[in-house]
Amino acid sequence: MKNELEMGTTPNISRRSQLIDPLPIYTMWLRQMIRFFRMKARVVSSIVTPFLFLAFLGVPMSFMPAGNIPGIPPGMNFLDFLAPGIVGMTLLFSSMFGGASVIWDKEFGFLKEVLVAPVSRFSIILGREAGAMTTSILQALAIIIIAALMGVRIQGLAGFGLSLVFMILTSTTFIGLGLILATKLGEMEGFISIINMIQLPLFFLSGALFPLDAMPVWIRYIMYINPLTYGVDGLRGSLVGGAAFPLTLDFVILLVWSIVLAGLGTRFFSTMEAD
Repeated sequence: MKNELEMGTTPNISRRSQLIDPLPIYTMWLRQMIRFFRMKARVVSSIVTPFLFLAFLGVPMSFMPAGNIPGIPPGMNFLDFLAPGIVGMTLLFSSMFGGASVIWDKEFGFLKEVLVAPVSRFSIILGREAGAMTTSILQALAIIIIAALMGVRIQGLAGFGLSLVFMILTSTTFIGLGLILATKLGEMEGFISIINMIQLPLFFLSGALFPLDAMPVWIRYIMYINPLTYGVDGLRGSLVGGAAFPLTLDFVILLVWSIVLAGLGTRFFSTMEAD
């Protein structure tokens, strides 16, 4: 250090001092992608399960007159209504499952090696979140393609582009929630039990399967505090039309949820112990 100062050169700065370092971000992102595509069963189930919802729930009920279900706009069949909800379900399940990789890495010792590396933890968590978001959005896009092939009428490119914004915000929100649970729970069994207990109420109380207007008033109040409600509604409004709320309201509320939960998840990861 002294010799470097005497020679007029800038001393080397530890990579840990760089808050955002592209190399560890890319490395962690790539690792998440490789892990996902190597888990063939996960890839298949992430496509088959939403397809079954569309095929065995959406298609039969699409023959029912839309006026028989309160809240579905005239001219929209149930399959069109259901498809964005299934996209939201895919984002919810895959994003929260991203927290499981933290526990796996902790159990196998990889997390300890990463956390003691001379890079900032913020870069590490950004890479993990980017990987989980990419895999969840890829799954959601696959469901949109399947839905379109089944006859769902997707709006134009502008609507599709707006849907990507809602996918990113929805994925960020539940990646953050998954990280919070993963950093606070020390074992995989407890994590799986808790997310199963959380995911289903979030899904069923989001308007993904049935319109808000078809629900009792007291259930609607619960749905209003569910972040997935606004993710599904934003996806529905941008992909097929007929949102229950203004898209601006969906965006703002979902943005706030994503900032809060992703921020807490990042904070808890940054302070967690690897042992």
